[in-house]
Amino acid sequence: MQKYIIFGISCFVLISVFVFTSYQYKGKQVEKFGFMAKENASIFVRDYSQTLGRDEAKVYLVEFMDPACETCAAFSPLVKQMMKAYPGRIKLVLRYAPFHDGADYFVKILEAAKKQGKYWETLEVMYKSQPNWASHHNPQPDKIWQFLPEAGLDLDKIRKEMNDPVIAKIIEQDLFDAKTLNVRKTPGFFVNGKPLLEFGYQQLNQLIQSEIRENYPD
Repeated sequence: MQKYIIFGISCFVLISVFVFTSYQYKGKQVEKFGFMAKENASIFVRDYSQTLGRDEAKVYLVEFMDPACETCAAFSPLVKQMMKAYPGRIKLVLRYAPFHDGADYFVKILEAAKKQGKYWETLEVMYKSQPNWASHHNPQPDKIWQFLPEAGLDLDKIRKEMNDPVIAKIIEQDLFDAKTLNVRKTPGFFVNGKPLLEFGYQQLNQLIQSEIRENYPD
């Protein structure tokens, strides 16, 4: 009987230590990235980064995304709903983390579409058509071209401009920043430099609401 009691106490102590250590780690991560956001904001937002929302917004939602990521596609309308719930108070910043094989192909198309003023339309078409070309077992990137006319693009220009070396540099920089910020999967979210440590829609919404309350106390 005494052995079971000792074993139970040992388990409790180990679990308590694990929970405490995990809590400390998360706290340090938030502190680290929050400090980094103030001292080196460019790691979160580059001059070339695609944004949505007002520059005057006090809550910056940075998302490291992959056009071939199913979860990114699922979260896209949810993020827009959050922005509508707090009009003018949230600015979305998209960064690239094309972790899926060949996903940089779609990033190049997006960046070329930006030159035609069709970035968001193209991203929406990509997310909507994603099941047709982004299968993890049998990806078929060329199939994206049959859907791109829906975004109103000049496809000849896209094919030419997507190979601009500047775009390759953008992808390289975003991947470097993602690594610096310990982004290992997509979507990776930061709200005013604070990382979303426990992934989920509710958790993201709570983090955004917390920053809204802090920056808009009215």
